[in-house]
Amino acid sequence: MDETRASQNHGLVLALVSAAAFGTNIVSAQIAGQAGLSGPLLVFYRVLLMLVLVVAAARAWRGSLALARDERRPVLLFGLATALVGIAYLSSVAFVPVSVAAVVFYTFPILIVLAEPVLTSAPFRADRLAVALLAFLGVALVVGPDLHGLDPRGLALAMLASLGATAQFFAAARCARVATLPKLFWSHVVILPVTALVLLVTGGFLPPQSFLLAPVAVAVTYAGYVVGFLFQILALARVAPGPAGLAFCAEPVFSVAIAAFVLAERLGPLQYAGGALVIAALVTNVILEQTRRSVVPA
Repeated sequence: MDETRASQNHGLVLALVSAAAFGTNIVSAQIAGQAGLSGPLLVFYRVLLMLVLVVAAARAWRGSLALARDERRPVLLFGLATALVGIAYLSSVAFVPVSVAAVVFYTFPILIVLAEPVLTSAPFRADRLAVALLAFLGVALVVGPDLHGLDPRGLALAMLASLGATAQFFAAARCARVATLPKLFWSHVVILPVTALVLLVTGGFLPPQSFLLAPVAVAVTYAGYVVGFLFQILALARVAPGPAGLAFCAEPVFSVAIAAFVLAERLGPLQYAGGALVIAALVTNVILEQTRRSVVPA
């Protein structure tokens, strides 16, 4: 039991590190976008970069990238869900403000808590739902959604990204026992053609030399993605979807804090209050998980 508790605690720490890395990724991607590098372009090349890094690591450590027959379907579902999240989320901001897309997208922890009793053996927990709602309120205050000029297409795409993230967490739980390198490799093999298609449709392809327009921002963006994605799958192999989803509510808080530090953006009282609510939700989530694990069944 102590080993299980330590593994789950480690998983929550990994999830928070992943959220911080993805938060950094958002700010640097915004800077790169201001230099003329589109979101789909950055996504396409980061997938290629991940594939190159995974192959290099497999060769250096003499690891296998093969999947067992029963591992292929969950990894395929994980890759498709991950691709859906990126595409729908990036597409939604073409129709609605980023803040609105973020608020709609971060309904996924609530969806995970509601779906967990249906898709897993975990019972429904009202306290976890309350924590998820508290975290969602905090996220809404942090990003400060602009409710003017809402386009149904953007709202639908952001909701689709939320559903994709929900599916991603459950798919990751189902392939928790798959080795990390094969999981990284084959999920990105699935993601690559989808991102290539989006880039083809948007007509935004540029050669790698274009990254010289914002080399530091691109480097931080890709480092944030590699670290964030790696730690995400490591976390989801150790923590159930419910508590893991709540941990990722810290991502927009990290983004806003980094933007305030790097871009000198001013934070208002509501954003501070929202950040405090998210932190309170994360602390409560950890306390509740610790309390449940400390109760030994008779």
